[in-house]
Amino acid sequence: MGISRDSRHKRRLTGGRMPVHKKKRAFEKGRQPAMTKLQSGEKRIRRVRVRGGSFKFRALRLNEGNFAWASEGATFKSKILDSVYHASNNELVRTKTLTRSAIVQIDAAPFKQWYSKKYNVELGSKKQQKKEVAETKRSRSVQKKLDERNKTRVIENYLTEQFVNQRLLARITSRPGQSGRADGYILEGKELEFYIKKVEQKKNK
Repeated sequence: MGISRDSRHKRRLTGGRMPVHKKKRAFEKGRQPAMTKLQSGEKRIRRVRVRGGSFKFRALRLNEGNFAWASEGATFKSKILDSVYHASNNELVRTKTLTRSAIVQIDAAPFKQWYSKKYNVELGSKKQQKKEVAETKRSRSVQKKLDERNKTRVIENYLTEQFVNQRLLARITSRPGQSGRADGYILEGKELEFYIKKVEQKKNK
């Protein structure tokens, strides 16, 4: 039979059956899901020719992606460390399958380095280390810039806690089975609170 993407086989909203007035069409064909796995080592991507001569990129194995820190307007390539939560199916978390809207843990190192350069503040570290960073020699103009930036600097408690563990919660927004990439954004605000609760509930079960 194969995978078909038609809707003729479906029932009406009221529950009545729809009359099937034509056969399946070639343009309604579907393909097997990519089921992209999070695995260390080389990434594995396959090129697939699709209707109209275009190409899609099936990611079979991935371990990194570009993630945006929206409130700071910064994006960096970071390693994906683990799959933590998926709204549709727990099985996708168990098998470490990467799909759109999957919640993953990423490496905080690139964001931490950038933050210390911009604000002269070491995130997720002890007070002693903060002093060491502040003592480095800088010109007056650079110091003035840093002081100005620090006046408007705001960071959430939940985020700072994550920087201590070197792992940030992020959401994948790209479609690995279509584009061959696992890009997304770091969770912040109420969205971060919501998913932290969800992850904790899952652990307690």
